[in-house]
Amino acid sequence: MNIKKIGLTALAGSMVALSAVAGELSVTGSMNMTYSTYSGNQDASSIKSGIGMNNGVFATGSTELDNGYVVSFTQGINASDSTYLSVDMGDLGTLEYVQDDSAGGLEKLDDMTPSAYEEVSDGLDGTVAGTTTDPNTYTIAKYTQESGFGYTNTVGGATVYVGYTDGQSGAATGDGGVDKASATSASTNSSSSIGVVFPVADTGLTVFGGVGTMGQADGKEIDSEIIGAKYAFGPVSVGYQVNTNDDSDAAVKDLETTIASIAFNVNENMAISYGIQDTDNGSGTDQEASGFSASYTMGALSLKAYKNEVDNLNHASGDTSEKTEISLSVAF
Repeated sequence: MNIKKIGLTALAGSMVALSAVAGELSVTGSMNMTYSTYSGNQDASSIKSGIGMNNGVFATGSTELDNGYVVSFTQGINASDSTYLSVDMGDLGTLEYVQDDSAGGLEKLDDMTPSAYEEVSDGLDGTVAGTTTDPNTYTIAKYTQESGFGYTNTVGGATVYVGYTDGQSGAATGDGGVDKASATSASTNSSSSIGVVFPVADTGLTVFGGVGTMGQADGKEIDSEIIGAKYAFGPVSVGYQVNTNDDSDAAVKDLETTIASIAFNVNENMAISYGIQDTDNGSGTDQEASGFSASYTMGALSLKAYKNEVDNLNHASGDTSEKTEISLSVAF
């Protein structure tokens, strides 16, 4: 919801020395306050608890080109200062460049199962206290480079998401690129992926899947796959998906994560959900997560909560972790 719209033509008219292409500027924002509690064996460095607050303001400018394409630019004024540039090409789809965030592809399908609030693994992806073992709870290879390209289009009722990052990151992200002295190699973490979401007409069923590859520092790579479906009937929605990571490095365990959930819309303002997540890394001890979520909306104001717990944290038999979070957020 925009709090203010400013015609750029009018703005330019008040600035004699400047000229601008006719367009529109909108400002949006949000505030989220949380209270969290934690118990279990999770390492303290990965725990977030107590009272916290996050807020962001986004300014978006857009203009239409002579050929009908719409170019939009969004600048975030928050902790990450995310920046987005997109070109809506109509039937040819939308091309975007994203800085400091995910550009698309498999990230769009990370967890498609229905939930009233967060994923069942939220807040429980750390290591066991006193260990240095990787958490191995991530459901797909994380394409979290400083910048990347995304492409979205709808073809025959299916939505196609394509993502690509060159893998380079450094101290600077200006118009000259990254700082060469601190930049990583493009082959280190470059990634490419594609995801497809297809709602089956008039059935309530949606099927989805995708594949992706991410390079590693040692020249090896991680291949990821996602496949799943969700089904809505009346106020009830159910979902199931399987995410796999296959690492070409024999020393790194492959992952297979199974996610299932059910959500119920009590009314147009309130929803509840329950989900489970099982991650198998071939060790014989699966990490098993489960959680309840609830949400209540009052226009721009939302009150949400979840309680997530995990057994065999980081595939260590008997180690547990539990997190409860209450969230109050407002958007404008």
